[in-house]
Amino acid sequence: MPHTPAVEIITIGDELLYGQVVDTNSAWMGQELGKIGLRIRQISSVSDQAAEIVRALDEARGRAQVVLMTGGLGPTKDDLTKHVLAQYFNSELALYEPSLRDVEAIFARFNRPMLEVNRQQAYLPAACTPLRNTVGTAPGMWFDGQDGVVFVSMPGVPFEMKHLMTTHVLPKLKEQFQVPPIEHAVLQTVGQGESFLAQQIADWENQLPPNMKLAYLPSFGAVRLRLTATDDGQPDLRGRLEAQLPAVRALIGPYLYAEGEVTLEAALGQLLKERGLTIGTAESCTGGTIAQRLTSVAGSSGYFLGSVVAYSNQVKVNQLGVSPDTLEQFGAVSEQTVREMAEGLRRQLDVDVAIATSGIAGPGGGTDEKPVGTFWLAYADRHQTVARKVSMNRGRELNISYISTVALDMVRRHLPAAE
Repeated sequence: MPHTPAVEIITIGDELLYGQVVDTNSAWMGQELGKIGLRIRQISSVSDQAAEIVRALDEARGRAQVVLMTGGLGPTKDDLTKHVLAQYFNSELALYEPSLRDVEAIFARFNRPMLEVNRQQAYLPAACTPLRNTVGTAPGMWFDGQDGVVFVSMPGVPFEMKHLMTTHVLPKLKEQFQVPPIEHAVLQTVGQGESFLAQQIADWENQLPPNMKLAYLPSFGAVRLRLTATDDGQPDLRGRLEAQLPAVRALIGPYLYAEGEVTLEAALGQLLKERGLTIGTAESCTGGTIAQRLTSVAGSSGYFLGSVVAYSNQVKVNQLGVSPDTLEQFGAVSEQTVREMAEGLRRQLDVDVAIATSGIAGPGGGTDEKPVGTFWLAYADRHQTVARKVSMNRGRELNISYISTVALDMVRRHLPAAE
């Protein structure tokens, strides 16, 4: 049976350790490696110091057969990775002409002069297999170590790293290591917590074959279920994996909003397109977050018409038509107010569907009657207006994120059928 190598990631850069940059590269690489059956055993972050990088390389080669590095390949003095690797593999730097042409083309495209430091980026250790980077100025490097360990160095810039991984690294790893077959199925759920979902599908999960495993991947307001099937020597691995899905779909029912790597906003957008409906948002406490999520989806201009961020009562009255008497009697954070916000937005923007939010995201602004974490949401279409109260407080940022997810799910659940 093919051998599955252990993979380790080393991220290089003081900015990661200072918290100035968040390491999103490792998460993305983990997802992509998992799709081809490779598992990351460890992730390490080190500073821009030669001794630290060498120590990390020595330790990694004792644990893993594949070591993936990001960072430290820029043109400035603190970018040491290439020089450290040249010394580590006892190799001189040599000009790699294809990369020089790539760098020249990038500067020509932007009509900017190329500096000598940029030209130096095309010099690579002679011991490496260069990985052409046609979207940036720093090529990647692939080293086959004498002990059978593969070392790969890539830029830390996410879109450059993703280009090299997709174009070069993942195909070479699959070819070199002949990774055993692995299949995944992803079910996206919203509106039910992880523990409740687990209880709901416990009997189904317990009857899974030994080579299939379910992972719960929760985020705030949603849970991603990933079913993974590993090679057991029997045929049709994909077919046997998919045969397990109808039963769990029936169990999770209304909480299932999509299958595969699909966001809630993308799934909702698809429903709006299929049903020929338009949508707008009237947002107070969420400050435009729902609109941002909806418009993050390519093609959203086909169904999203606009938003009113009605943070003040004056805007609620003037732009959305909320009655001053309603605000005076019930307050901005109330069922009556969000109903009028949603209905007013429908009239103002002439949309089929509207979602409105008002609440106290915190950390201040709460009262005994309406503490921080009190939220009202309203959905309106031409058939109905539905309001919902949500009470939760996990801090301002998480409150807003959670309420935007609840709002999108509220639209999904009440969306009228195509007419």
